[in-house]
Order: sequence, then C-alpha cells, then structure tokens
Amino acid sequence: MKIAVDADLCQGHAMCEVEAPEVFRAPSGGPVDVLIAEPGPDLHDAVTAAVKYCPTRALSIEETA
Repeated sequence: MKIAVDADLCQGHAMCEVEAPEVFRAPSGGPVDVLIAEPGPDLHDAVTAAVKYCPTRALSIEETA
C-alpha cells in the first residue's frame, strides 16, 4: 500500500490525522503531511478509514506489489 495525496484538493480538515495519527499530520493552513508513505499491514485499516473519511477525496491508496 502506498498513499497518494492530491495537495490541490486537500483543505486541511484533518480527518486523516484523526483516523491514522501515526501516518498523517495536518498542519494548520496547509496540505497534509504523510509521515509514512508506505504503511505496514498493521496500519492498513486506519489508512483505509482515513481515505474513506477525507471530505475532499484528496487521499488515495495505490496498491504495491
């Protein structure tokens, strides 16, 4: 799993940080910072929830081999 962010869509709502604080940091006034670009299996559920609940759909998951 690899996380992709569309910085043009991100409005800093921080829902991703709420769902997966180990993976995302949403600074005030800027797009999200991805702390772990390729999270391990133990974080997949949290990252999937973060992508699902992003109000602007700025996050996506790319499956890796």
